[in-house]
Amino acid sequence: MGLFDNKHGLILGVANDRSIAWAIADEIMRQGGVCGFSHLPDRPDDDKQKNRRRVAKCIEGREEQAMFLVPLDVQNDENIAQVMQRAKGEFGKIDFLLHSVAYADLNDLKRDTIDTSREGFKMAMDISAYSLIAVCRAAKEILSERSSVLTMTYFGGEKCVPGYNVMGICKAALEASMRYLAFDLGPQGVRVNALSAGPLKTLAGSAAKVNEMLPLYDAMAPLGRNITHEEAGRVGAFLLSDMSDGITAEVLHVDAGYNAMGSPGRMLDKIREAQGK
Repeated sequence: MGLFDNKHGLILGVANDRSIAWAIADEIMRQGGVCGFSHLPDRPDDDKQKNRRRVAKCIEGREEQAMFLVPLDVQNDENIAQVMQRAKGEFGKIDFLLHSVAYADLNDLKRDTIDTSREGFKMAMDISAYSLIAVCRAAKEILSERSSVLTMTYFGGEKCVPGYNVMGICKAALEASMRYLAFDLGPQGVRVNALSAGPLKTLAGSAAKVNEMLPLYDAMAPLGRNITHEEAGRVGAFLLSDMSDGITAEVLHVDAGYNAMGSPGRMLDKIREAQGK
């Protein structure tokens, strides 16, 4: 028996096989779950349909558990409604919904936060934070009793992480949205949580310079290492399963304990060694 036997849900935001969303979906399907997937819309002039192909490659050979793959533009309410109608047609009700969507213009990410453009800020907040509200509103009627919604965040939404810049502001807004949505959806038995994973080598992480944090986590985290995709995948699946049915409005850190540190910890020993002290 798997944790997700007879469970159906939506996975929104897989970019490729290195996405944390894919690690979570992979674990869900391994535990018996059936999923519908979305991908970033491809440009009309992109004959190769790169975004679709990347996700299609992930689910290749798993047609019995990956029921459909459709484009999703989270800035388009009509498109969001179409995806929910597809899920309703396939599943009736859904038991889990993973929201793994974030974007900021690369030019704004490269700038200091103070130099973020107004239009870039609005777009980043719309896609990275408001989209959770839009998706939950559209899914409300098809979320089953005791279903679970999970979104993806990062420590840069809680503390200043230079280089994460405007995306850190978006993640702070996303986490606040998650808590208010947990309150709104609580009466119908729906839980809403966020997973805050440590830095991993993903497309989104590379754009936001999260990969530069890897050596710091290795040096500072209580476990003395960073996490793996598989670890994030298992915790994400847990939060989307009935095993976490008493948890809502929570940000769960999967970062080898880094978020608990108030000093550089064992990194100080390495600094002292380098200084010959």
